[in-house]
Amino acid sequence: MVHVQKIAESPKGEDIFKVTLESGPYTVQILNLGATIQSLIVPDRDGKKRDIVLGFEDPFEYLGHSAYFGQVVGRFANRIKDAAFTLNDRTYKLDANDGKNSLHSGSANWGWRLWAIEPFEWEEKPGVVLSITSQAGEGGFPGSVTATVSYLLDGESGQLRLEYEATASEETPMNLTNHSYFNLAGAGSGTILHHDVQLFCDRYVEVDDHAIPTGKVLGVEQTPFDFRKSKAVGLEIKEAGGYDHCFILSDERSELRPAATVYDPSSGRMMEIFTTLPSLQFYTSNF
Repeated sequence: MVHVQKIAESPKGEDIFKVTLESGPYTVQILNLGATIQSLIVPDRDGKKRDIVLGFEDPFEYLGHSAYFGQVVGRFANRIKDAAFTLNDRTYKLDANDGKNSLHSGSANWGWRLWAIEPFEWEEKPGVVLSITSQAGEGGFPGSVTATVSYLLDGESGQLRLEYEATASEETPMNLTNHSYFNLAGAGSGTILHHDVQLFCDRYVEVDDHAIPTGKVLGVEQTPFDFRKSKAVGLEIKEAGGYDHCFILSDERSELRPAATVYDPSSGRMMEIFTTLPSLQFYTSNF
């Protein structure tokens, strides 16, 4: 089932909608503000349902919030050193919002924008496509961009599928992601240090004290970054200084392949992550 509800108006008088997708025992609520996953309700081993993502009931609390809860951030997620890059022999200056660096595209972050919505059903599975247009020069980036993200909920398999597409009028950096924070024991239930995590990665990208890549790709063996076998998040988190690192899978694929699993022993909930992309970002909210 798909249900669309107007829940507020933006400071500019634009409509803010909540789209609810229900399939089997699962429910996901998505805002057109930032294409944000506001809640994801999942049963535990005993059938008890809890919301497993962090966020706000009031949509206005998402505006400008530095945690980026549940948003689709873009056009470039993560950091760009010194808030500048060079492309085709031209240097582009960006918004500096993380010290001297640019984080999640600065003030031009799509997670604070209103997206157009188009609900749909596919083979009796509920879904929604959200779309956005970014003009050339926004945040300092070249080229106009049209992007979409689609959510499809399959209650039979317990799968929430996200697909991203983007086209640009000229070459431009593009790096989209969903910035949800997960607690499989349930939002507000405490720490996730007891969650067991497995990452199907044997390398990671080294970063400096400002979380900027150094250019080195290191092996995980005999380091706190070795999650090739499932282990508790908190087991070596102090030695690692917290996790906010890019882990390397291998190469880009045309088909989905396993990237990670997360398991909460207290509830029995397990999340399996699949991707076509060559890496994933593992973040434990260290800031």
